Amino acid sequence: VPAYLDHIRKGKFLDAYLEIRRENPLPAICGRVCHHPCEGKCRREKLDQALAIRALKRFVSDNYFSLNGSRPVEKMVSAKPTKAAIIGSGPAGLTAAYYLARKGHQVTIFEALSTPGGMLTVGIPEYRLPKDALQMEINSILALGIKLQTGMALGKEFTLADLKDWGFNAVFVAVGAHGDLRLGIEGEVLDGVIPGARFLRELNLGRKFSFQGQKVVVVGGGNVAIDAARSALRLGAEEVTIIYRRREVDMPAESLEIKEAKSEGVKILPLTNPARILGREGKVAGVVCDSMGPDVFDASGRRRTVPTGATFEMEADVVIPAIGQEPELLGWEQELPVGRGNRIQVGEDMATTQGGVFAGGDCVTGPATVVEAIAAGKRAAAQIDSYLGGDGQITEPNSLVREASGELLEEVTPREDPDCLPVQERLGSFTEVERAYAEEAARREAARCLRCDIR
Repeated sequence: VPAYLDHIRKGKFLDAYLEIRRENPLPAICGRVCHHPCEGKCRREKLDQALAIRALKRFVSDNYFSLNGSRPVEKMVSAKPTKAAIIGSGPAGLTAAYYLARKGHQVTIFEALSTPGGMLTVGIPEYRLPKDALQMEINSILALGIKLQTGMALGKEFTLADLKDWGFNAVFVAVGAHGDLRLGIEGEVLDGVIPGARFLRELNLGRKFSFQGQKVVVVGGGNVAIDAARSALRLGAEEVTIIYRRREVDMPAESLEIKEAKSEGVKILPLTNPARILGREGKVAGVVCDSMGPDVFDASGRRRTVPTGATFEMEADVVIPAIGQEPELLGWEQELPVGRGNRIQVGEDMATTQGGVFAGGDCVTGPATVVEAIAAGKRAAAQIDSYLGGDGQITEPNSLVREASGELLEEVTPREDPDCLPVQERLGSFTEVERAYAEEAARREAARCLRCDIR
């Protein structure tokens, strides 16, 4: 990170992009939707505020793609006879495909949906991740000679045995976790109950929703819940309320997303749990809620909650449960070991009990973050490369000379965040909310780096 921030500081934006992509083939995506754990480790925070690492990554990525025909393109590597199948084109699958193709293996991606990207495409609204930025990044990976077959779901259109018959020497299963968990309460089958992941998937695939003048209740505290709530506002909802069984501070969604949701008008009702969904003529009419109180701490470090005995009713026309996801069982579970939560079971080397078949990402860990899925794809690529006779070294070593390029800015200098689209211009459209840095702003922010890698 300090290396590419130094490139930005000096105005060497292409060098910064190439340094990022050496370790991460999806910088334009991470520059928009990553939960930036790196910023939590930034030592600048002890002085004033952490570096805006995610936003700077987005800046250099946008700069790279703006170069169009003049930007350098990775050359295809001479193909080896080894063939690898990637099942799923989400961040884990795309990452594994990228690194395996760079090692010369012949790679084919099989995607169940009609378009690539997995949850990047169908789980994240356009106001956070525009389709053109996503497609450019995917195209840059496919340009390495990777084949893509859409509409091909493991367990439905083909099996692992078929892949072996088709000549594939290794398989990486990265089917994600697209299935919504159920609330398990009365009224869940009423018209107007739309599970969160399914709602976002259908919205992103082009279904025309209209919540004009309706009251929408979203259940959950994660990023899917926040994305669903903010999307419902953009679809004309009169009122959107998120109910969450724990305290607001315990919500697992990214804090910035929670802040932006509230600024747009989403109401958050913590310590509230749905007890049953009320209906009228087969349609949602309201929600009966239990008031919750804090209890003992659990393994996550958050307090459990228990009903206080008090209940109340909320009016609702639409209820969107978003309490978590799990892998969808489409038949592949007949060939692979499946454990709790429909997760594929693997060893430390990411291998399943099927010879040459590896698995990773959300279908193994359960729903996680984009950057965690990328990490899983990298680990899988290294394991598969070794399995196919390679050395397992999938990234080129960093040959940069570690030295500061100028004086370090050690006086208090507040972080310079990128601008956002005004709230009044957001609702009614899915225009991207966060704007990219201007060049000078990016260089000023990068110059705040204390270069702790060389001190």
